[in-house]
Amino acid sequence: MAGSVADSDAVVKLDDGHLNNSLSSPVQADVYFPRLIVPFCGHIKGGMRPGKKVLVMGIVDLNPESFAISLTCGDSEDPPADVAIELKAVFTDRQLLRNSCISGERGEEQSAIPYFPFIPDQPFRVEILCEHPRFRVFVDGHQLFDFYHRIPTLSAIDTIKINGDLQITKLG
Repeated sequence: MAGSVADSDAVVKLDDGHLNNSLSSPVQADVYFPRLIVPFCGHIKGGMRPGKKVLVMGIVDLNPESFAISLTCGDSEDPPADVAIELKAVFTDRQLLRNSCISGERGEEQSAIPYFPFIPDQPFRVEILCEHPRFRVFVDGHQLFDFYHRIPTLSAIDTIKINGDLQITKLG
């Protein structure tokens, strides 16, 4: 049975049951991402809500310094969009930092994790599950930490940004 789960990952399955692959555009897609080029910015249709999940699959570069995955309220640069959660993997310190930035003010950074899950030149799978009080973050199927919401309106969180030393292979 474990093989069948991996096989189904060949195509992104969206919340509404429609399939999305690189050969066709998604129909009625909940999450639409045009091209998987880093730095990346994509729209999360309808924003976040309890029960909604964002999936990022990729491969860490061979000699990485860091990479970041952020969920933001829009993609404005000036003034900068509010950041609901930023996950920053720092390879020199083997840390996975988490923070938010609201109205230009960064929140209290969190760094405690049981282990550092990313390996240079290896694939990874990050799932950010939105629950009522928090984001629950899983890496390669293992729950790594919770990050409690600092933005009260979850539906305003409608953009994903990814940058740094990685390649993106799939988003959903």
